[in-house]
Amino acid sequence: MTGEAVHPLSGVRAKCLAEQRLRDEITRGAVAPGQRLVEPELGERYGVTRNSARLALDVLIAEGLVERIPNRGARVRIVSASEAVAILECRQVLDGLLSRKAAENATPGEIDLLRVNLERMQRAVADQELLEYAALIREHYRLVRESARQPMASALVERLQGQIIRHQFQLLLRPGRPQQSLAALTRVVDAVAERRPDTAESAARAHLQGSSTH
Repeated sequence: MTGEAVHPLSGVRAKCLAEQRLRDEITRGAVAPGQRLVEPELGERYGVTRNSARLALDVLIAEGLVERIPNRGARVRIVSASEAVAILECRQVLDGLLSRKAAENATPGEIDLLRVNLERMQRAVADQELLEYAALIREHYRLVRESARQPMASALVERLQGQIIRHQFQLLLRPGRPQQSLAALTRVVDAVAERRPDTAESAARAHLQGSSTH
C-alpha cells in the first residue's frame, strides 16, 4: 500500500482537543459517570498521543469531572444529586458575590464581551443548540470572574463548576429550562452593564436557584 501513515496529534493543540471532546462527552452523558477512562483508548478515539490524553485527563481531574482511583486508573467522577444541590447552594453565594463585584469593577470592554456572549447564548437557545449553550454559560461565568477581580471567590467557583457541569446540562433538557436560564443570565448582564450590584447579585443567585436537581 502507498500513502502516508496518520500520526496522532501532540502538543498543546492535541491536549486542548482531547480535553474539549471528553468534557463535551461527559456533559451530554455520552460517557457515563463511573466509566473508566483509558489513556491509549482516548488517544486513539481523539487522534492524539497517549501523553496528550493524559494531560487532558489531568485538566478534567482538576475541574472535578474525572478522578483517579489508586491502582485502577481514571474514571468519570460520580456526583450524587444531594452533592450537586450542596454545591449549587455554595455557588449561589459565590456567583452572587462575583456578579456584584463585576457590576462594580467591569471595564467597558469587559461589558462588551459579556454582551457579545449574551447574543451568542440567545442564538444558541433559539436554535436549540443546548451543548453550545452550555459552553456559552461557562464562558459567561469566566467573563464574570475576570470582571469581578475577586480572585479567592473566582478560584472557589472554578473548583466547584466542573463537579456539577453534567447535572446542569441535564437540567437544560427540561422543557422551558433554557429560556428560564437565559432570562436570568440576561438580567445579570444587564445589571452588570448598568452598574447595579444588588440586582446583579440577586439575578446570579436566581439563576442557580433555578438549577435545583430535584
